[in-house]
Amino acid sequence: MKTLGLALGGGGVRGLAHALVLEALDDMGCRPSVIAGTSIGAIMGALYASGMPGKTIRKNIQRNIISREDTWHDIFNKRSDLLKVVRTVTFERGPGGTFKPDRFLNFLLADVHKKTFEELDIPLLVIAADYWSGEEIVLKAGALLPALKASIAIPGVFAPVKIGNRELLDGGIVDLVPYEHILDRCDVSIAVNVAGTRTPGRNRTPNVWESVLGSFQLMQEVTLSEKMKRRRPDINVHPRIIDVPLLAFGKTAQVLRQSAPAIKEMKKQIAEILRRS
Repeated sequence: MKTLGLALGGGGVRGLAHALVLEALDDMGCRPSVIAGTSIGAIMGALYASGMPGKTIRKNIQRNIISREDTWHDIFNKRSDLLKVVRTVTFERGPGGTFKPDRFLNFLLADVHKKTFEELDIPLLVIAADYWSGEEIVLKAGALLPALKASIAIPGVFAPVKIGNRELLDGGIVDLVPYEHILDRCDVSIAVNVAGTRTPGRNRTPNVWESVLGSFQLMQEVTLSEKMKRRRPDINVHPRIIDVPLLAFGKTAQVLRQSAPAIKEMKKQIAEILRRS
């Protein structure tokens, strides 16, 4: 039986599409033997590696959003969960960054009762960037929460995280989709890129916030494109997520809806590989 490796990329709220990937793998009976994750991909990977099924992750996400399919009755039933989200995204200010992510991460990982990498059901590699050296840092042992905080430390949004003698930032700075770390550890590699695309605005200049985060994404995409020229994963999943800003959590339903066609295509590719094996 072929072993499967999974790399989950960064992309803010767009990374919630990873839940559909995980659910699809469960539906097909394909359990990854290793997961590498950057930023939101690291968080989703941690949820799954801790033993949470993809379907549960997806349902937890949908319970905390309002979609266009929801009736007033659905919204009423979700009210307590929605209030939790509102309280969570009111971030605390912290030194070295605009916000502290502690409350947000604690909310996302509330059902994860495993505190270290060693306790996880599936080996997990979390990607971060060393601020001073510019190195890509792979975290895979010890306490889980500090590693995840480091991997999502978007410059200017969250403060750097000190682990050992290193000041660590968002892994997407150096490795948006960390598939190279799984290529030699599995038979079939799947990379999920949730970078998204933007529609040019007519007669509108991007504001400062859009310019900073948009430029950050452009640099990530150029780096990933160069990496793809050298060595590619067996399956490259790139959902067409359009006009969803990095932190636009109000557009979660749109992310899930736009990602569905790419997940369907991924299942076809996996089925073909399994058929040939």
